[in-house]
Amino acid sequence: MRVLKLKDYVRGWIIGDITPAVLQTKAFEFCVKGYKAGDSEAAHVHKVATEISVVVTGSFKMNDTLLKKGDVLVMEPNDVGQFNCLEDGSTAVVKIPSVRGDKYLVE
Repeated sequence: MRVLKLKDYVRGWIIGDITPAVLQTKAFEFCVKGYKAGDSEAAHVHKVATEISVVVTGSFKMNDTLLKKGDVLVMEPNDVGQFNCLEDGSTAVVKIPSVRGDKYLVE
């Protein structure tokens, strides 16, 4: 048995073709992320991966869609997403497959 700390991983990503990782795999990525109200991410797409996000706590806006606790968001390849945290919260995210560099900013 091992006990690890989420803070020791980059932005909550603990599984995938990433370093460091609890489990190194190209099959998928997994993360748990905490956000503060006002946090945001620039508009971007993934050209290969599908990203599935579950709102665990808080509220968020993805594009013009309000997301709250229990909502599941599925972003298919080439879907544009611009993310804003409205209320302190957290998400759990799976990205399939794990592809390094598969994040492209959209202007």
